[in-house]
Amino acid sequence: MRVLLTGAAGWLGRHLKPRLAARGDAVVGLDIAPSPWTDVVGTLADRTLVARLFREYRFEAVVHAGALHKPDIARFPAAAFVETNVAGTLVLLDEAARIGARFVFTSTTSLMISKAIRAEEGAAAVWLDENSGPLEPRNIYGVTKLAAEGLCRLHHFDHRLACVILRTARFFPEADDTHADIDGANLKANEFLYRRLSVEDCAEAHILALDRAAEIGFGLFVISAPTPFRREDASALKHDAAAVIARRFPDAPVLYARRGWRLPARIGRVYDASLAEEALGFRARVDFAAILAALRDDREPPFAHDPAFVSPSATFA
Repeated sequence: MRVLLTGAAGWLGRHLKPRLAARGDAVVGLDIAPSPWTDVVGTLADRTLVARLFREYRFEAVVHAGALHKPDIARFPAAAFVETNVAGTLVLLDEAARIGARFVFTSTTSLMISKAIRAEEGAAAVWLDENSGPLEPRNIYGVTKLAAEGLCRLHHFDHRLACVILRTARFFPEADDTHADIDGANLKANEFLYRRLSVEDCAEAHILALDRAAEIGFGLFVISAPTPFRREDASALKHDAAAVIARRFPDAPVLYARRGWRLPARIGRVYDASLAEEALGFRARVDFAAILAALRDDREPPFAHDPAFVSPSATFA
């Protein structure tokens, strides 16, 4: 398959491109940053460039992973988010619809998080799936990704574009800039309970979406590691998450203590990726049980943690 991959130099792109190439796809990586994964340097919103690439390569599919992300809010004005995340997506959708190429869009669970959810208001953890709403993104990143999702939906309805939207949970390697009271690797391990996945699993979800887009027609899926919790756990998770975790995984407290880690005292939201498993055939291989298995064997956890990682977009700020 002839594939255009945007955001090729990003964390997902550098894991996804080799996987696509290894299975025989002819992949052209587009990014604003030169890199070993970038074939064409340019911006998504450059309609002349994108149109030329479509004419030259006759793409059969687009995997649109390029975007400005939440950390970029500190580096770029809101207008840059609109240009890249909205106008750039529109350019790609127009070209894909013109020649009938299938389209996979990397969206984000961040757009599901309102200020109230972020502040963990309420007496119970919020259960988040594809039917959650109303959606009230709390920053320009979420607003523009939600707008881009709307463009994807519109192009499917107006042009019958085969399109799959993946609302991906966290998979970045760097430290979270909103939490300073807990070690970064510890925090990432905790998040596999309710809002994280490995970048390798994220790449696999994109490949499944690429292969099934024509069959699905239009689909939107939350992509995250499978949570061990049930909806009836919501109240207990908000008040004593560690106790709920210990009931599910009796040796978790001991394994964590041995590493010098802490289980979360409370969990305010849970991502439910069960629809992706049912309709897309995706189930993340790395989950909280896999992390505990690594701790039992004194191995490093099976996810990337690199506090020094810098997004390619930071070079252009």
